[in-house]
Amino acid sequence: MSEDAAPNGASLEADLYVRRGSFALTMRFGVAAGEVVAILGPNGAGKSTALRALAGLLPLHRGHVRLDGAVLDDAAAGVRLPPERRPVGLVFQDYLLFPHLSARENVAFGLRARGVGRAAAGARADVALAGVGLADVGDRKPRQLSGGEAQRVALARVLVTEPRLVLLDEPLAALDAGSRLQVRADLRRQLAGFGGATVLVTHDALDAFVLADRLVVLEEGAVVQAGTPTEVARRPRTDYVARLVGLNLYRGVAHGTSVTLDTGAVVASAHHATGRVLVAFPPAAVTVHREQPHGSARNAWPVTVVRQEQHADTVRVWLTGPLDVAADLTPLSVGELRLEPGAEVWAAVKAMETMVYPS
Repeated sequence: MSEDAAPNGASLEADLYVRRGSFALTMRFGVAAGEVVAILGPNGAGKSTALRALAGLLPLHRGHVRLDGAVLDDAAAGVRLPPERRPVGLVFQDYLLFPHLSARENVAFGLRARGVGRAAAGARADVALAGVGLADVGDRKPRQLSGGEAQRVALARVLVTEPRLVLLDEPLAALDAGSRLQVRADLRRQLAGFGGATVLVTHDALDAFVLADRLVVLEEGAVVQAGTPTEVARRPRTDYVARLVGLNLYRGVAHGTSVTLDTGAVVASAHHATGRVLVAFPPAAVTVHREQPHGSARNAWPVTVVRQEQHADTVRVWLTGPLDVAADLTPLSVGELRLEPGAEVWAAVKAMETMVYPS
């Protein structure tokens, strides 16, 4: 998959081709007014390159960027609006608040740079701070703010300039795990009240799934999947996406209700299909047995335990054999089955638990 078509009436229309040394980013996508789109991908996928191109910090080698119909970039026509003339606000990963300025002065900075008087800029900054729930921190310096407060000050500094596009670079990465939950919820509410387009980049699936209306997944500089969070989670198209959403994923050829995987293993499914397909099932659907199981599970393979990882109240057990598979088991089951690395066991999945869809 190479592109994500822009929605009808898109506020942002981006067709990006950017080269940086041996790396090339190619992506096409759109964002409607009031919509949040997350660019999701592993390190080195091109997420930050895309964000910097939209902000005007990197030139396009081909393509264009249009915002509300106005051309910000057009490589063929030689048009490139400088960053300071774009109605675009960028919130950096580490927020980049000026340490010597108060929260109010930080928020007012962009307005002052645009020629707004000190008193008027300060008054608008107070309104912006109140809008993100920080009406009482205007006089504090950044060192006196919590991580979540600093994040909201940085967002207020962007919103006070009334941009038509907000860019968020890993907006929660600088926060500790204890504060991320509340700040994530706060950020979702704040973005819901923004009438322009929002693009955030992240490698964190939870941030993307909670904050975004749509996802664009990048790998190695190309779009590999796009859609709503539900669409992406239900039908992952790459191993990276499958790992993000916690599914076992395989490729193969379907003949009716039987799929021969590229590894040679055969998976029985309750779904009829023909040709190249993807097969997916959750680790929770996998049962592990000391002996070959008999009964309702139509799929069973001899496997060897590779490793284990504790996941909250379950243990993820990685198994290898005719196919590599992850299983989520209770600690009690792991103990009773004596699932040490190297143990030879059987993995089983009911045909009804498998999802089969075109590759």
